[in-house]
Amino acid sequence: MNMHKSQRLREATQEVYAKLQAAGIEVLFDDRRERPGAMFANSELIGIPHRLVVGERGLDKGEIEYKGRRDQKAQYVPIDNVIEFIKDKLH
Repeated sequence: MNMHKSQRLREATQEVYAKLQAAGIEVLFDDRRERPGAMFANSELIGIPHRLVVGERGLDKGEIEYKGRRDQKAQYVPIDNVIEFIKDKLH
C-alpha cells in the first residue's frame, strides 16, 4: 500500500526513518508515488545494500520487511528490533 493513502503507514514509516537517522544510519527514504516494483528496481540500480519495507500487513503483525541486496528472499523483523537488526547487518 502506498504511504500516501494511509496515515497509519505514513506515521510508522516516518518514525522508523527518524529512529534510523538518530542511530546514525544513512537512509534513503523513497516516498515517491510509484509502484513498489519500480522503487525496488531503482534501489537495485543505484546499489542500495539494505531495503526496509513498511506495509499495512506487516504493521498489523508488528513487523517490517527486510531484504539485503544479495539475499534471495526477504525476511520479517520485529519493528521494535529493526534498529539493532540493521546495526548488526552494517557491522
